[in-house]
Amino acid sequence: MKHFIDINNFKKKEIDDIISLAKKIKKNPKKYSSFCKDKTLGLIFEKQSLRTRLSFNVGMQKLGGSVLELQSGDIGFDNKREKAEDVLNVLSQFIDCLMIRNNDHNQLVNLSKENILPIINGLTEYSHPCQILGDFLTLQENLKSIKNISVAWIGDYNNVLRSLIHLQKIYNFKLNVVIPNQIFKNYKKEFKNYINKNLNHFDDPILGSKNSTCIMTDVWVSMGENENNKKKYFKNYTVNKKIINNAANNVIFMHCLPAKRGQEVTSDVLDGKNSVVLMQAKNRMYIQQAILIYVLKK
Repeated sequence: MKHFIDINNFKKKEIDDIISLAKKIKKNPKKYSSFCKDKTLGLIFEKQSLRTRLSFNVGMQKLGGSVLELQSGDIGFDNKREKAEDVLNVLSQFIDCLMIRNNDHNQLVNLSKENILPIINGLTEYSHPCQILGDFLTLQENLKSIKNISVAWIGDYNNVLRSLIHLQKIYNFKLNVVIPNQIFKNYKKEFKNYINKNLNHFDDPILGSKNSTCIMTDVWVSMGENENNKKKYFKNYTVNKKIINNAANNVIFMHCLPAKRGQEVTSDVLDGKNSVVLMQAKNRMYIQQAILIYVLKK
């Protein structure tokens, strides 16, 4: 049984195959319109969602399958009424795959180990692999060659960045992680596990973004996270025209959204000619479709 929990669980060829399939679906969607016929995808959202919800819902239906959104509290998925594993056993009698978006990464890992149903990580507090694969598709479409990818991540050390670091370790593209020292110090030990010549930390957004082909950011305070005065450390970390002009010619700007305009990015950058955020959002659907085919294919 196949699951999709974290990018670092996969070999390069497997990721290549998923990306390649997403490109094929995008080019000729009608060819794949019955790939998931008679299959049902269950969705559990314990956290708010727009892009993940739309991309899985519409993506599965365009593959010929059906979708069932399940309210965690209504079906007793909180271990209060019965164990999550028991709920999963029952679900397996009715659905073929389950996507979970929650704040408990260990739960997803443990449920996948039960091998009752294919489990897809739709976002946890630890990682967001579906997002980063969609971003990788967008990077390849805009930069043509992986060898040309030079990403500057400017912002917090969060779940999206962690999945990006996992991807960097597999493909060895250049990644500058630009994070205030006051925040980065809490992740130094983890970061050292991935360190290589193309993965570096910077405290200065200008130095870290120099000649980058992609500037990527996210909100400074993640969904559900307490602010704890974090924002004060991000002074001068707003992605603005100065940072864009400091990067390579024709640099692309990426943001997984939702964005806090005027905080991590200015509106003129978010809406500007370098921004590919809407392409990012749409590419999530093709990646979700490729992931669904990957986990459901016998």
